[in-house]
Amino acid sequence: MSETSEPAGAGFTFTPRRLLLVGTGAIGVTFLPYWVKWMSIVLPDVECRVVVTRSAERFVTREALSAINSSEALLDMWPDEPRTKALHVEWSLWAEAVAVYPATVHFISRLATGMGDTPAMLALQCTQAPIGVAPSLPPGAIDNPVLARHMKELRERPNVCVIPPQPGPSSTTGRDDAYIPPELPKLLRLMEALPARSA
Repeated sequence: MSETSEPAGAGFTFTPRRLLLVGTGAIGVTFLPYWVKWMSIVLPDVECRVVVTRSAERFVTREALSAINSSEALLDMWPDEPRTKALHVEWSLWAEAVAVYPATVHFISRLATGMGDTPAMLALQCTQAPIGVAPSLPPGAIDNPVLARHMKELRERPNVCVIPPQPGPSSTTGRDDAYIPPELPKLLRLMEALPARSA
């Protein structure tokens, strides 16, 4: 989260009623509980399902996210127990919008190259719902030509937007040489401009 906070939410609207919120293993995922709580207050009519990657669990617990959201936060991994329905199909059909906040270099690269190695990743490859991606980049990554190409490829997908990250503090260097996502509401606003999924 940047130093300039989003207003309390008066007048904020978000058209989709079902949001799949995916948190990945950047340190900024520590703010995800705040944004889940913000959504419950400002967008009470939006049902939010939270999914976190294994690496995200280094920084935030599913227990905390579940308590705040009043529904179980799920881990982005294939279930050990047999299921009658495919998890990735359920998510891809349920979601009216998907926000990846924050999105690591690893997640962005997998999404751009068509990987489907976890339920959330495969759901994103299959859904026609609007997808918003909020990159969180360590120092130096913004100048990586491969990553730049991956983000360009994602922006070229008709149902995907990538919000530009902004300079922010690196927890390692102590300088503003990392690139962090803007506040979640700014990503949601950008997603509103994407075409809605056809019925």
